[in-house]
This record gives sequence, C-alpha cells and structure tokens, in this order.
Amino acid sequence: MDLPPRRWLVRGVLGLVVGSLVVVAAVSAVAYEPPSLGSGAVEQPANGSTIVSVQGFHFRGVGNAKKPARLASAGPRATTEWVYDGSKRNARWFYDVDPLSNGNLLVTSTVPNETVVFELDPHTQKRVWTERFDAEDTHDVDLINGDQLLVANMREYNGSTGVSNDRLFVYDRGSDEIVWEWYFKNHFPNATDGGFSADWSHVNDVDKIGDGKYLASPRNFDQAIVIDRLTGNITMRLGRDGQLGTLFEQHNPDYLESENGTPTILVADSENDRIVEYVRTNDSGNEREWERAWELSGGFNWPRDADRLPNGNTLVTDTLNHRVVEVTPTGEVVWEYYAPWAPYDAERLSAAGAAGANGTNSSNATNASIGGSNGPTMTDLNATGSYEVSGGAGEARPDDGQFSTWVASVAAGTPVGSMVESAAERYTHITPFFRPVWLSSWAFAALLGAALVAFPWAFGEGLYHRERIRRAAGRARSRLSR
Repeated sequence: MDLPPRRWLVRGVLGLVVGSLVVVAAVSAVAYEPPSLGSGAVEQPANGSTIVSVQGFHFRGVGNAKKPARLASAGPRATTEWVYDGSKRNARWFYDVDPLSNGNLLVTSTVPNETVVFELDPHTQKRVWTERFDAEDTHDVDLINGDQLLVANMREYNGSTGVSNDRLFVYDRGSDEIVWEWYFKNHFPNATDGGFSADWSHVNDVDKIGDGKYLASPRNFDQAIVIDRLTGNITMRLGRDGQLGTLFEQHNPDYLESENGTPTILVADSENDRIVEYVRTNDSGNEREWERAWELSGGFNWPRDADRLPNGNTLVTDTLNHRVVEVTPTGEVVWEYYAPWAPYDAERLSAAGAAGANGTNSSNATNASIGGSNGPTMTDLNATGSYEVSGGAGEARPDDGQFSTWVASVAAGTPVGSMVESAAERYTHITPFFRPVWLSSWAFAALLGAALVAFPWAFGEGLYHRERIRRAAGRARSRLSR
C-alpha cells in the first residue's frame, strides 16, 4: 500500500493539534464558572465593613460591561452589602478609595483623557461634589488641609519635546487653583528607568504623613520617597531604580512609626508578589539604611495595597487573584472577599477612627482622607521575619494565573526558567484585559495555542496553493466582467 505524501501527514498532525486544543477550550469553557463578588474563607469576622475599589478592565478606553469598575462594600462575614457600578456612570477605571471623616468616601476614577475625583455618600450612592482634572490617568487623590486635593499626576508626557512632566500637586477647591507642585524631572536623573517616556514615573500613590510631609510612590522608579513640601527635598528614600530586591514596581506604601519612633514603611511589593515592611535602622540621613523586618509571600498575584489594621493583621488587595484578604502576622488568611475584576484598593471602615491617613492626625481638617494603615508595626508586635500565606478558599480562587503558573513551574530549574517565568507573569498581567469573561485561563490559552498553529498553517497553505488561488481569482473576475 502506498504511503500518503508527507504533506498530508503534516496536515493531519496540524489538524489534530488544532482540533484537540479547540476541544480542550470548549470543555474548559463549559465547566468554568466566572468569579463573582462574594465571600471566600472567613475564619474571623471583620470588625466592620470593608470598602473595595475594583479597577475593572477596559481596552483602549472602551469599558467592558462584564468586567466593570465598581465599589463594593463587604460585611463582617464578607457578604456583599452594596455595589456602586462606575461603568454605568461612564467611569473606565476606579483606583484609590478613602474613607472621609464625615462617613463618606473619596473616590479616584478616570474617564477617557480625564481624571474624575468625587465625594460619594455610600448611603444614597449620590455624589456630594465632583472635581475634574485634565489628566489622562491618576491613581490617587487625597483630601488634605480642609479642602485641598493632593494629586499624584502621572503620564504627563510632552511628545513634541520628549520631556515628562509627571508631578505631585495640591489643588485648592476654594480658590480653584494649584497652590503647590513638584516635578519628578527636577529631582531625579532624567535617565531614570531608561529615560523619559509616556509613562515615566507612574507615580501611583501620594499620602500626607505629617505637616508638609508627603509619601509618594513612583512605581517605575522602584522606590518610595518622602518629600518636604517647604524645601522640595527628598528626605527619605526606600529602594533605588532597578534595585529590584528591595522594591519592584510597588504600590501604595504606608508610613508607620514604632513605639520608639522608628520610621517604618509597609508596602505592596507588586512585581515581587509579596508584602514587605521596612524599618529605618539609621536616621542620620543615610537614605540607604533600611532593613526588611517583615515579608509575606506565596499565593499572592500582583498585590497592590496593604493596610495594617488596629488588631495587628494586614488587609491585602490581591489584585490578579481578584480578592481582598486579611492575614495574621504569620500569614494565615482569616477573612477573604472576592472582587473581580482587578481590585485596586481596600479600606476597613472600622480601622478609620479619628486618625488621618496612615496614622496622621487630622483634627485640623473638617473632612480629611483617613484611609490607609492605622495599626502597630511588626517590630512592636514581635512578629518580624519571613512568612508564607496559608489558608483561604483555595479551590474557589479565580484562575487568571493558573495556566501561567503551571508553565513557569514546568520551566523552573531549566536554563530558560527565569525567562519563562518573566514571560508567564507578563502574560498573566495582560490577558485579563481582553480575555472573555466566560473563558477560563486554560481555555483561553488553548484557543491562543490553536490560533498560533492554525494561522501559520493557513498562511503556508496559501503560499503552497498560490497559483491555484491566482487562477481561481482570475476566473472569478472573468465571470463578474461578463
């Protein structure tokens, strides 16, 4: 019996591969249940409600109704109390949310090419006031000094000059004017992070931590800095550009002080998938002298916020696991709330109290932001060290990272292990923006694999049959011309 031509064997193998991947995707999609707002594991009820700001996903400014930007309130047992859907109100992304001293919420959001900040009454879900800034993408705005807004203004790039104008500024609502501003280009080498770009500093957070003292997080510079408003000088610096073992594209640092006054910074070390706490071991002005006192890792997927609670636990926004968890100093999950898609910030209302943002006194402000950390340091708790996350719902966790985690584990220990791990992590961060909500990460990966095989195959078939295709096209044109 004559064997079939080799090209038919190749076609058969390719067809089998594509068909198998499509079947795998179909089976996975049928069995997949998309994540939704609701409780995970609750071992210890929370002392009050938790407000979660969900960023939501959109692509090129077009919101995805099935992955909306929204605020959600979770009760003591992590049941959903209420939801404020920002996507239905033209918001594309929600970022920072801060409790205010009057019981309302300060919300930072964006619409195309504009930042929208508003005070929200959670009971009526009505906006008390709204301010708009000509800023493409702002992650954090705080209310300070009575009626002023402290703004982290990123992505201010002048394309004609090639210069970044990323800055911090204070806007006075009463006088309708900017009363203070601070430009990163004037305080950092212009070659930082490879030089000016459309998203140079990516300053994602700024907090008032004392009179005229602002803690800022230029994410792309891998550091947290404290700025003196009067002099404009950087008075503290944790991390260095490219010094990834300290911080790697962090989010939302909080300033704490131990009982003996030691400066302490708690921060979501996002690209390192961990929460860390650093103490300043020498306050003589040597900005390099910081010591990592506490580290919590394992199980996180791009965490972007960590707040120390009065009971000594830490509230962590675990973004790409689409959840918020309260963990003990040794890493045990005692409270868990699922909040797709991509929660950005979480605030425990019972922790707000009478103190200002990150423990600063707000008695001179009639309606200040009072979010952030308001609890003890790990040094004061005698809980320093490195710990792994344990507990949680486990199998109920959304699976955005399961496929990429598996790929990275398979490649671990090989010569390409680190490269594959980096690519897998980037894949995990990008795909949620355009993966359909009804597809699991495994189903989506299978369809991508089928497409990666099918398209080159179709292209090759087109080249192989190009003469036949050309003649068929000629005959078609001839018929149409009759």
